[in-house]
Amino acid sequence: MFKAKSLYQLIVYSIIFIIVLISFFTVIIIDNTFEEFQEKIKIIKSNYINKQKDIIKQDIINTIKFIEFYHNINKNKKSEDQIKKEVILAIKNMEVQNDIDNYTFIYSFDGTSIYYPRKKEERKSLEYMNKNGTTIVKDLINISKNKDGGFIKYTWYKPEIKKEANKISYAMSYKPWNWTIGKGVYLDNIQKLVREKENEYDEKISNSTLQITSLTIMLVLYSIFIFKNATLLIANEVKQIGNYFKKTQTDEKPINQDKILFNEFKTIVNYANEALTSIKYKKHLLEDINKNLEVSVQEKTKELTNLIESQKQFLKNSVHEINTPLAIIQTNIDLLKRKIPDNRYITNIESGSKLIQNIYNDLSFMIKKDRVEYTKKYLNFSEILQSRIDFFEEIAKSNSLFFISNIEEDIYIKFNKTQLQRIIDNNISNAIKYSYAKSPIYIKLKYINDEQIDFEIKTASEQIDNKDKIFDDFYRENSARGGFGLGLRIVKEICDKNFVIIKLDSNEQETKFTYRFNINENTTSRR
Repeated sequence: MFKAKSLYQLIVYSIIFIIVLISFFTVIIIDNTFEEFQEKIKIIKSNYINKQKDIIKQDIINTIKFIEFYHNINKNKKSEDQIKKEVILAIKNMEVQNDIDNYTFIYSFDGTSIYYPRKKEERKSLEYMNKNGTTIVKDLINISKNKDGGFIKYTWYKPEIKKEANKISYAMSYKPWNWTIGKGVYLDNIQKLVREKENEYDEKISNSTLQITSLTIMLVLYSIFIFKNATLLIANEVKQIGNYFKKTQTDEKPINQDKILFNEFKTIVNYANEALTSIKYKKHLLEDINKNLEVSVQEKTKELTNLIESQKQFLKNSVHEINTPLAIIQTNIDLLKRKIPDNRYITNIESGSKLIQNIYNDLSFMIKKDRVEYTKKYLNFSEILQSRIDFFEEIAKSNSLFFISNIEEDIYIKFNKTQLQRIIDNNISNAIKYSYAKSPIYIKLKYINDEQIDFEIKTASEQIDNKDKIFDDFYRENSARGGFGLGLRIVKEICDKNFVIIKLDSNEQETKFTYRFNINENTTSRR
């Protein structure tokens, strides 16, 4: 049996030898064949194109000579129109009728088609431009005016394949009649010749591949003989290491390196012993940490739960405690207004109390929204909106603002009253908060169709830059204006649950919120 001290020495040199030898022969054979093929393709394409150019050029020269001859012998006998007709008929009779790709065409210098034997829809005008930007007819006419005519290359529709193909045409002019006479040939036929050569190339590659495969088989057989011995040795080494790993799961003894033959495996065993020792140490350490961590997590979770419950209870108590003094303030304001009407100070106090009332309503809604089912009924949106405008009238007046409303009468929708009021109040409150002083606040309520209505509120205010964030929790576009940043978040939540579409338009002159409601929404609002 073949023995070696290093697995690397046993395998690597043989693999390198095989790879280099096979790669060397493969590259040489395929590269030579490919270069030969490419050279032949270039020659075939060049010869084919030159031959076709010579054929169509000679055809046009012969046609010009025929026209000149026929014209000269008949110009004193027949009219010009009669001579032209006979010339065109003669050219038509000379065409190969079954060859749809080989035909002569005639254009006048102004772009008029004199003779075009194919379908009418294939004729093109003087200004026709193909997808490559070539004005084909114009270019043909221009080049035909040269002394010896000329060639142009372009793409043209080919009926046989029903798409455009590369084509080359030659054109000369018969100047006595201002005629451009040309003939073209499609170049896609060259692909047939290329494919034939490709088949030859494939055959050569197949033969080369067969030779390389035979050589490879011989080398592989040689390698198998060498690798077989190495495989047996490797298998024994792996088996011994595997058995040691199994034993370490129970008795935690390190692997014995003396029984390992290859140096590479001895290195692996050494690393494995170090890793096992480290894992065992970290395992015991992690078990201790987990025990302490579990106790700490339970304690902190309990503390956090108690804190959250305390915060909820504090908020509930605070909202409850605010309600009674707020009611007293509003009652006394009403009594004062009866005794002292149109007092600026009383107006400011009333404005402040109503702002507190609106904040109280928002907080109360936030507390109850997850515990209350908001049922719907038909509401007179017009009346509710007008009543909320009246409520905020004093607040607007104290901020040097005024309302301009356009509310269609008797607009009914199926909605929850509390949720509808939160939408209206928070939009009016924000309009007052962010409008420029002494500017109007426009409020509109209108039918869109038999199923939808729009509620709009428009203000002269600064542009809203972050439209995507304006409905987020605690977000305020202008922190100097105060507020908690909850109002529009409440509005967005209610609208999403009731399928109300929100549209926000804002620029440097004005900001407009539009809410589109469905008149009949039969589902109960989701919590």
